[in-house]
This record gives sequence, structure tokens and C-alpha cells, in this order.
Amino acid sequence: MSTANPAPLPLAPLIVVSGPSGVGKTTVVEELLRKTTLPLRRAITATTRTRREGEDDDISYHFLTRAEFLGAISDGKMLEWAEVFGTDLYGTPRSEVDPYRAAGTGLILVIDVQGAARVRELCPDCLSVFVCAPTFEVLEQRLRSRKDTTEDKIQRRLAAAREELARANEFDDIIINEHLDQAVSQLERLIRNRFPTEAS
Repeated sequence: MSTANPAPLPLAPLIVVSGPSGVGKTTVVEELLRKTTLPLRRAITATTRTRREGEDDDISYHFLTRAEFLGAISDGKMLEWAEVFGTDLYGTPRSEVDPYRAAGTGLILVIDVQGAARVRELCPDCLSVFVCAPTFEVLEQRLRSRKDTTEDKIQRRLAAAREELARANEFDDIIINEHLDQAVSQLERLIRNRFPTEAS
């Protein structure tokens, strides 16, 4: 009689989706989650920024004080984190990733380029996808169409976008979000290829 331990089940995929502010990466991911039959969820990000109207704690974000966030970092509870625009901290709690992957649910992280680089370093098996607009002019139009931002914020985001676009080739794949349905289908194909055959 064999006493060998059974081989551990393969982890469900970890998908990192990144790109400049305004390219529609969150919309693409939300539409994918609405349509797909794959076992997927989006990891809920932790942040120190102020909660906006209509946002719910532990659903929209995990809203933390700066002290709580820094404590989570020092305790090793953050998979990745970054300070955005020198003001607010954003990060992915490990509790949003590890248990779900082990149970067979794929995780999508919608994070910035800096965070994506950190996750690729820590989890080399991840799939990293960069989402961009068809042109820089379209990106600027999308940013300007938002009603809750100022010219100063637009200029900061455009400057950040130029830096992020220069790092697009660091990612496994690039999706141009010109038509939402096509972008969603492309992302789903990429993710499906990362699941064990029986799950996909």
C-alpha cells in the first residue's frame, strides 16, 4: 500500500491587468466577470483613500487608515502595494489571492504598472496583460469625459500614462481596448488557456 501523499492540485491562475488610467481596464474586467463561465473573481484592493459616494467597504475596496495599511505591510499581509500620486496607498491583501487560488478560483488583479512588476516578481506563474487605448488622443478624450476630475489631475494622469505605456512590453500580452466586446473576448481567451483543462 502506497503511503505517498497525493500531488497537490494546481493553483488556479493569477491574472494581472494593468494600464494607464482611462483605458477602461476595470470596465473590461467587470464585463468579463459578468459574462464568463470560468471560475473567476476580482481581488478587492485595499486603499487609504477616502470612500466615495456609492462605494461599500469590503465590496468596492477594503478602506484602511494609513496606520492600518502600514501595519499590514509590516506584517507581510500585502502581496503588493504602492503609493499613488504621492498621496494614497493601494495594495492587494494576500487574503484576497492565496486561499482562492488554492480552492480553484482564478484571481484578477487590476493594478498599476508598478504593482504588476512586483506581482510578476513574486508570482512568476501569473498572466500579465496590459490594456491600452487605440491612441493617446483617445486616452486623453476618455480622461476628459470623466466628470469628477480636474485639469491638474488629467495632466498628472497623462504624464503617468506616457511612463506606463513605455513599459507595455514587460507584459505577457497587450490588449487594445477599442471595442469593449472584442477586448473582453481577447482577455477571456488568454485566461482560459491558463486554467487546467477540466476547469475551462
